[in-house]
Amino acid sequence: MLHFIRFLSPNQGKKEAAIEEGFVNLRTLLGDLVFGFVQLRHFNQEISVKREGITQESGVKVKLEDFLEQMMPVICLGSLLIFTGMMFSGAAGAFVGINVGTAVSTMPPASEVVAILKSKQITHVRLFDADSHMLNALSGSGIEVMVSVTNQEVLGIGQSPSTAAAWVNRNVAAYLPLTNITAIAVGSEVLTTIPNVAPVLVPAMNYLHKALVAANLNYKVKVSTPQSMDIISKPPFPPSTASFNTTWNSTIFQLLQFLRNTNSYYMLNAYPYNGYINGNGIFPIDYALFQPLSSVKEIVDPNTLFHYNSMFDAMVDATYNSMAAFNFSGIPIVVTESGWPWLGGPNEPDATAENAEIFNNNLIRRVLNGSGPPSQPAIPVNTYIYELFNEDNRPGPVSKRNWGLFFTNGTSIYSLRLSTSARISGNSTVFCVAIQGTNTTALQNGLNYACGQGGANCSAIQPGQPCYDPNTLQNHASFAYNDYYQETQSVGGTCDFDGTAMTTNIDPSYGSCIFTGSNSSSSTVFPPTNAFGPITSPGVDSGSASGLQIPGILPMFIATILLEYWVV
Repeated sequence: MLHFIRFLSPNQGKKEAAIEEGFVNLRTLLGDLVFGFVQLRHFNQEISVKREGITQESGVKVKLEDFLEQMMPVICLGSLLIFTGMMFSGAAGAFVGINVGTAVSTMPPASEVVAILKSKQITHVRLFDADSHMLNALSGSGIEVMVSVTNQEVLGIGQSPSTAAAWVNRNVAAYLPLTNITAIAVGSEVLTTIPNVAPVLVPAMNYLHKALVAANLNYKVKVSTPQSMDIISKPPFPPSTASFNTTWNSTIFQLLQFLRNTNSYYMLNAYPYNGYINGNGIFPIDYALFQPLSSVKEIVDPNTLFHYNSMFDAMVDATYNSMAAFNFSGIPIVVTESGWPWLGGPNEPDATAENAEIFNNNLIRRVLNGSGPPSQPAIPVNTYIYELFNEDNRPGPVSKRNWGLFFTNGTSIYSLRLSTSARISGNSTVFCVAIQGTNTTALQNGLNYACGQGGANCSAIQPGQPCYDPNTLQNHASFAYNDYYQETQSVGGTCDFDGTAMTTNIDPSYGSCIFTGSNSSSSTVFPPTNAFGPITSPGVDSGSASGLQIPGILPMFIATILLEYWVV
């Protein structure tokens, strides 16, 4: 049986790290369970006589067998629940998390912070440290937690394996499993903020990982380090020419090698706000805010012909291409910080509540559609918004202190829909939309087919009609694709269009432009792709975008394995 499970498990490097991790944990669990059952059976045989015997040995046997017969259903059920929990934690959909900063003058008690997180249905948080009050308050919440090694701690950990082990024992192992810690962020933008520590950054990560291995937590907790866009020497456009600053060649190579070897992910701090205000007017603000661009303003990479509908996607792709320049691929990116300030000084006219509301709502919508940037469309861009509260103790311009989504009493600074249920029409509704960044020729061909031979009703995307604006090929193709899919899926129609389309639970409707949804009961619907980075806990509402759908055959399969050792 175990050989069969190994056959089913993904090959190293060919499947996403989360799925591979789940199967590794599954093999370990099953191995332990089967070994335990075999030992019990051998023990039975050693003392065995007939059940109706009268010796003391037979008496022991009767008690053991009776115990096994009574407890086996409980053991099987418990094992099944453990397995199901592992699968829930290993194959999640795209998620949006939030950063909880520390430079807040009137930070509420940890219990109140966690209550706010739960009331806003926030399922993933990144702490800027490993505060014991927060970690205790998060216990039992089901919220996935990324703890951080502060910049002040990196040097000591990078110089001492024992210091790293003590840090893991004190800040991670001591709280698991009740507090759902899934990642350690080592420092924050170390290469650009404290460059003198760069030589020990990767050693610090290695020591922490080895400490996790020693505690048997390396499959549960990943180690990485957030870096800013500033370590990319060329501007994030065109993304195809981006590369890391050669100053950090040695450190970056070691970093990428570590991430690949440990099945971890690259942590990126991506701020379109900074890219826009430092861009000297090169890009329109709509590009930074995820707003639709007219055809004359579309941003196209001249080398790949990929279309970029947002600066956010361009930044992520610039990082993927920078890794490719080092001959590294297959390392997913998790955006550990992104956001927009809602208040600025006299010389910061774009730091407004209106822009912050537009950016963050569009960011949530963008991330939860489950697609990746144009160069990696199948890899979701899981993202942590910066940040929960204003860090009013931060130095610098006014905007630095006004990135928060909520006041410390939990009220929203501006309208924001963090709850995915507000954006998702439910697990029973599926839409077909065009994948962002797809080649325009392929998109145009798909649009022509849908509105022509495919028989889609494309009247709504004609001039003057409700879905004409924004007048972009992406928008028109999405509407046509969806109409075709809804009309034809019952007779075998698919959502593919030569690889330019994808299904989603996110309702793409806007204003008076309504996309018809289909009932998924007539077809099997899975999340767009598996998530990288901290993974969704079993406690998350199944209606959320980060929820899971697990084929029922898997629990039955595990139950069959256990019963094989139960029945003599």
